[in-house]
Amino acid sequence: MNGGTGIAVGMATNCAPHNLGEVVDGICATIDNPEITTQELLTHIQGPDFPTGCTILGRRGVQDYAATGRGSVKVRGRAEVIENKKGREQIVITEIPFAVNRAKLVERIAELANAKVLPEISAVRDESDENTRVVVDLKRDARAQVVLNNLYKHTALQTSFSVNMLAIDNRRPRLLSIKDAIECYIEHRREVILRRTRYLLGKAEEQAEKLEAYLLALGNLDDFIKMIRDSKTRDEAREKIKAYTFDPADAEKLGILLRNQESLQIIDGRYVLTDRQVDHILELRLYQLVGLERDKIKKQYDELLEEIKDLLDILAREERVLQIIKDELNEIKDKHATPRRTDFGEDEGEIANVELIANDANLITISHRGFIKRTSTAEYRIQNRGGKGLKGMETREAVDEEDEEDFVEHLFSATAHDYLMFFTDTGRVYVERVYQIPEGSRTSKGRSIKNLLNLQPEEKIAAVLRIEAVGAEDKDATFVDDKFVLFATRSGKVKKTALSGFRNYMKNGIIAIRIEEGNELIDVKLTNGDNDICLVTNQGYCVRCNESTIRPMGRPSAGVAGIKPREGDFLVALALAGDTNAQLLVASEKGLGKRTPFEEYPTKGRGGKGLITMKVTEKTGAVVGALAVTDEDELMLMTDAGQSVRIRCADVSVIGRNTQGVKLMNLKGEEKIQDIARVVSDDLEDEEEDSEEKADASAEGGDEAGASTEEE
Repeated sequence: MNGGTGIAVGMATNCAPHNLGEVVDGICATIDNPEITTQELLTHIQGPDFPTGCTILGRRGVQDYAATGRGSVKVRGRAEVIENKKGREQIVITEIPFAVNRAKLVERIAELANAKVLPEISAVRDESDENTRVVVDLKRDARAQVVLNNLYKHTALQTSFSVNMLAIDNRRPRLLSIKDAIECYIEHRREVILRRTRYLLGKAEEQAEKLEAYLLALGNLDDFIKMIRDSKTRDEAREKIKAYTFDPADAEKLGILLRNQESLQIIDGRYVLTDRQVDHILELRLYQLVGLERDKIKKQYDELLEEIKDLLDILAREERVLQIIKDELNEIKDKHATPRRTDFGEDEGEIANVELIANDANLITISHRGFIKRTSTAEYRIQNRGGKGLKGMETREAVDEEDEEDFVEHLFSATAHDYLMFFTDTGRVYVERVYQIPEGSRTSKGRSIKNLLNLQPEEKIAAVLRIEAVGAEDKDATFVDDKFVLFATRSGKVKKTALSGFRNYMKNGIIAIRIEEGNELIDVKLTNGDNDICLVTNQGYCVRCNESTIRPMGRPSAGVAGIKPREGDFLVALALAGDTNAQLLVASEKGLGKRTPFEEYPTKGRGGKGLITMKVTEKTGAVVGALAVTDEDELMLMTDAGQSVRIRCADVSVIGRNTQGVKLMNLKGEEKIQDIARVVSDDLEDEEEDSEEKADASAEGGDEAGASTEEE
């Protein structure tokens, strides 16, 4: 069965091509069993058989259109991963879906590679002749299956063929199931055969009528010769022959088959020659009077009678018509049927987005002016503390004197499959997956976050929370009731909301917290509902309390007091104190930092003024952030000028609360540390360390300051 598209204006049809042999088998099965079910039919007609081959994913779409006339079939091109002579992996595409233009497919793959959507592709070329062969070269560190899944996702290498079996049946448009279509075809063929039989019968009767005239004339030859010789004109002879009648019994003796022919209907009970028979007798040639010619005419007539009897039998018996349909179809099948080209594969459902990329560690950076990107942590080499760092992000230059220079405002790490919750200064939250963040190199500026999130006018990102994904797309397993989102604001207020409250997020965002005028969101943490938390202020004070003292609240609430900052002070960080092996790492804007055991921070009730956690001086500058870290963790520091350095937390000294700390990063001029983040461990090997940076950084900035009076 050939595929067809379109009927007329206002009506559209789209029928998939099927295997000729299978369709013939299905029609014959329907003729043999008119009560055959759709499922039984599908044992004969498996589904579409595209001339380009490929693979149909699953059978649900086939079952849908077979039963209803409408369905969508997933078609995937055929590709394989091979290694070339140099040991590089290649993806070789040998079959592409039906109606897909190969040149446009190659062009699309090249566009994705150039746009860095598929940066693992180094080249693509079309090596096709009469057979399709598209070769996609991969970079050395590329994962072939991940790239292939992306090709299925982003190109027409996997597509859907929408079947709409709309046809004109009895002058009316009708949506046909596969059984309906077969029944309509059988009825059509039945009508064709009946009309053809009637036509052949008519032609046979005309020839029989002529031969009967010859047989009657030859059987009464003397009488006919006398009538012709006695006539003066052709018309007179014609009239005499026309008036000559025969007894039906005498006609039968001459071998004429008496049936419902016209010669028996002119005069009841007599065989009367028709006008055509009279003309045939008058045109009879003398050589046809010889004995051999007479035998030949009789033989032709007998053969013609058998044909007429067969044609009459066809018209009289329905089973003969159906058998002819089957015989003719089987003859076509034997002559033209070919093996099936399109096979079937298991449909694992829509390819989950998390399967399209490797679950590697990524560093997410967001600038003050809203440029965002994700970068693999492999691009950042591990350095000794005190190093000058690597260029981490090109920030936007000011366009005029009033336009301040852009700087990095947020820095955090996450794996590609995780969810990211973006909390804005207006108290709304937007949720995206990490892999949806535009990827950029270590020195690129990134893209505007407005291209990623549907932010409201003048809305800015204030905090970001990473939610570890559970399962491919199971939000119920990820956004659960026994985990909580803990908010901390600049004024020192905190709020706790169950993570399940954010399950039904929307593209346009939802309310996360009510932000009072003059206040702003500082940080957000994911907790278990019973964590100890540390609230750290800009002037180096810290309150440790248990979050059980904070009752869960709904999303639109504003929260309760967590710490009461002194005049001119404000909250800068929220840290969780859960791990007994962890310490509180505090970093200042002038590049100093330290680790302090959580045991030095007694658990108090919320709402206090706090203990000193870092001695803030002109040398240290104000506190910019604090994190709970262990010796195995790695830390990323980034300045307001875009410089970054990655260090081991184990290299940061563990000292007391009321100290200045040690040098974490060398800064230039007025450069200041803007943000800090813990890097997700990805088992990277240490790269070669710069020997010039092995100077004793601890001597430069590691002197501990004297203790001062603790304040609570």
